[in-house]
Amino acid sequence: MTHGALLDHVSALLDREGPAQGALAHAPSGLHFVRFTDPTGQDATVYRPLLCLVLQGAKEVGTSRRTLRVADGQSLVVSHALPVVSRITEAAPNRPYVALVFPIDLDLLRGMAVDLAPARAASQHDPFSISLCQADLETEAALLRYLRQCDREDARCLLAPITAREIHARLLLGAHAEPLRKLLWHETTASRIFQATREIQSDLARPLTVGDLADRAGMSSSAFFEHFKAVTGTSPLQYQKDLRLLRAREALRSTNEKVSGIAFTVGYESSAQFSREYARKFGLPPRKDRAIHASE
Repeated sequence: MTHGALLDHVSALLDREGPAQGALAHAPSGLHFVRFTDPTGQDATVYRPLLCLVLQGAKEVGTSRRTLRVADGQSLVVSHALPVVSRITEAAPNRPYVALVFPIDLDLLRGMAVDLAPARAASQHDPFSISLCQADLETEAALLRYLRQCDREDARCLLAPITAREIHARLLLGAHAEPLRKLLWHETTASRIFQATREIQSDLARPLTVGDLADRAGMSSSAFFEHFKAVTGTSPLQYQKDLRLLRAREALRSTNEKVSGIAFTVGYESSAQFSREYARKFGLPPRKDRAIHASE
């Protein structure tokens, strides 16, 4: 019942405020809603820490080494900033793909985690930073209440923050709890890799030295490399390259800066190498991609 009511509410919001298909950034709630009436091709983007709940249809999401299928009634949590490739696999005009994305506030989770037992060091839990499970009906009910509260200004100011906190608490208590708890405790491998990813993101133009990152994480280079791949689904160098190219695509589409200047800003010393790697990732060279995007 809750699942259907949440689907109806999100669909009504999309009908009222969003495009026929695509994504809607819903300002009152801070959530994103997605709807597609047909399967899509692959799209590369960066997922920040988030909860994604698929309400109808299905999609595939992952890295070059790991792909997960998320279907109707399932949810995924992304615990690290992660360059991913995704595509909608099940969608039709009479049954479109519909999903909602709830951004996770790691500082809020960290404040809550002090009241919980530390994550166990030894566990059989999959270390990959995308966790997939069946949707939790109580979390769905909280999300529905949150969206309804955001429809009214008074409730949005007084009640919605309380419900947002409840949703975060349910993430720490539910099926996604283990990867999140491990991320929040400083001495876990997940938290060390998280700090390494933050360091890479902080200056994409800086040359990457795996040995230096390993030293700061308190690991040998080989152990750091293997743990980084297990958590992010990719190597440190590929992680940096994917972020560089995604940052460059964003700049190409939102500014008039020269392609060579963008390449240099994200850390490329050769415009030719940048163009080759950009075309390999996105299917078009940077100038052509910019021109097509500008004409849409």
